Amino acid sequence: MNTLFHNALQRKAQKVPPIWFMRQAGRYHQHYQGMRKKNSFEELCKTPELAAEVARGPVAEFDFDVSILFSDILFPLEALGMGLKYTDAHGPQLGFKLNPETIGQLGEVAPAIEFMKFQKEAVIATREVLPRDKSLIGFVGGPWTLFVYGVEGSHAGSLIQSKVLINMFPKFLEKMLPLLKANIQLQLDGGVELVMIFDTAAGEVSPLFFKEWIQPVISVLAKEFPGKIGYYSKGTQPAFFNKEFTELPWAGQGFDHRCYIPDCFKVQNKGFVQGNFDQSLLFMEDGDFKKAVANFLAPMKDMSPEARAGWVCGLGHGVLPKTPEKNVKLFIETVREVLS
Repeated sequence: MNTLFHNALQRKAQKVPPIWFMRQAGRYHQHYQGMRKKNSFEELCKTPELAAEVARGPVAEFDFDVSILFSDILFPLEALGMGLKYTDAHGPQLGFKLNPETIGQLGEVAPAIEFMKFQKEAVIATREVLPRDKSLIGFVGGPWTLFVYGVEGSHAGSLIQSKVLINMFPKFLEKMLPLLKANIQLQLDGGVELVMIFDTAAGEVSPLFFKEWIQPVISVLAKEFPGKIGYYSKGTQPAFFNKEFTELPWAGQGFDHRCYIPDCFKVQNKGFVQGNFDQSLLFMEDGDFKKAVANFLAPMKDMSPEARAGWVCGLGHGVLPKTPEKNVKLFIETVREVLS
């Protein structure tokens, strides 16, 4: 395990934060690109030794403090019989979309759990190849985000159809919620230190919608695994997170670049606070990029280590394709240099 990361989980003051990026093992990285030329995306995810090597690559090259299971949030939909194919031209494609006529086609939970065991095996393989001083975390998609993808075929846009069909959400959860509980347990049993809930589509709803439909479901997962679940939602603002939400037994919470990171410690007062450099700024030219990083770090440097205890330094969202690797390396080096 990584000492800096575990200090952050316990809100221990430290000058230098641990660093991990969402999608740090993704399409920007030459290591990944080399493996992708020889294997399909599904093979990289579902073959434990390959998934482990993809996850190991950026830790070895850039010295991230934390690695994350290499997989995809949509596999539970495939596990429930929706079909799933990945193409370079169109990305993930489901076999059918959810609507009142097709919701009954979702499969049974027990075989779906069996299907997801490849993730546990990938976690075990990843832990074996990672240095002992690096942490490993897992992830699942948020129930709402998975519902949206099942209905829309994407989790971007206005999500009109998902909101129109919201009364179908409880029936979806009859299968998806027990599957996600089992999926989380599989990853924990494999050796991850915690599991993140990635809930991208929650950024496309109102605070009231979040509190009525999304918060009750993720609350179930947080309570089921106290201290082992982190939550990240792209685009949601601190106004979404009421007292009942923040008092759940979270391991921590991620915030995207639209939130001012020093204020996020007041929103989430336990566990880690992860974020939140704007990932698009990694494309800047050298001079502008160095200035942007300096501007990002300035308020954090002004805070005492006690005031920013719990910080896990990262991006507002995931690393984008074609991000210059030199800027990933420079960001990590600069954070450690400025704050040491």
